[in-house]
Amino acid sequence: MELRHLRYFLAVAEERHFGRAAARLHMAQPPLSQQIRHLETELGVVLLTRSTRRVELTEAGAAYLERVRAVLAAVDDAGEVARRVAAGLQGRLSVGCVGSATYSLLPAMARRLREELPGVEVAFRGEMLGAQQVAALQSRDIDLALLRPPVGDPGIRVRTLRSDALIVALPDGHRLTARKRLSVTDLRDEDFVAHAARDSAMYGVVRRLCGRAGFEPRVRHEVMETSTLVTFVAAGLGLAIVPEPVAQLGVPGTIYRPLAGAGARIDLAVAVRADDESPVIEQATRVLFQVAASPLTSGPPQERLTGGEASAGRGVIIRRSPR
Repeated sequence: MELRHLRYFLAVAEERHFGRAAARLHMAQPPLSQQIRHLETELGVVLLTRSTRRVELTEAGAAYLERVRAVLAAVDDAGEVARRVAAGLQGRLSVGCVGSATYSLLPAMARRLREELPGVEVAFRGEMLGAQQVAALQSRDIDLALLRPPVGDPGIRVRTLRSDALIVALPDGHRLTARKRLSVTDLRDEDFVAHAARDSAMYGVVRRLCGRAGFEPRVRHEVMETSTLVTFVAAGLGLAIVPEPVAQLGVPGTIYRPLAGAGARIDLAVAVRADDESPVIEQATRVLFQVAASPLTSGPPQERLTGGEASAGRGVIIRRSPR
């Protein structure tokens, strides 16, 4: 028995006429009649009663028709699912986000993915430092990472998504808030709050910037999460150099100023496993680049920063990276 036999039977059962069924199937009537007789012989039951004018279903044929419809519908559905998965329109995806992307890019990305890829089940893990994301990619706990380069593992493929300006986060009332723009040299005698040295690309960026300015940053507190970092700044425990989108977190008591000078930028990149050719990842990456190019996700306006106001981030429910 083959699927074509079931489709032949379905056509005859619905048309109640061999001639009309043959026309519907684009075949001659004699071969169709022969195939139906072969099906009945294989099953060992009579499915149809035939007359010169009409074909009727036997009781066994009516029961068989119900199951045939279900089988063919399931086969068609399986084919559609396979095509959607192959096109990257259905499946599962786990995305990790560095802190600044969690608050600036994740909300818009989540909305766009729901709109364009409703058949893809997406899980987000926010506030993951770069080293954590690389480890999660290697262990296949996540499929796509939004992180700050560099990534030293050749098994991870990295594409630059955008370049973010660096800014200085200051406690409200700090003497440096009187300035509209700061240089790294202005921060020489200040206490710093920074992301953990072992896991964060930003820690290395801060050290390099300060080293070029001729001093070692006095890091008083190392934290794992961007929200904690900004909260520590607001509490007066130090200042921080952060990517511009961090201002969208909107923690009260924190003021932001642009950072002047060469090298005061940092890339945001998309990272995936080099051997992973999942169509879902390809579709999600396409959507992500579209979202990143939108003015609404490219960071707060400079005049807002120089005016001393932090832009509030949109609300989004995320799952914290487990410690």
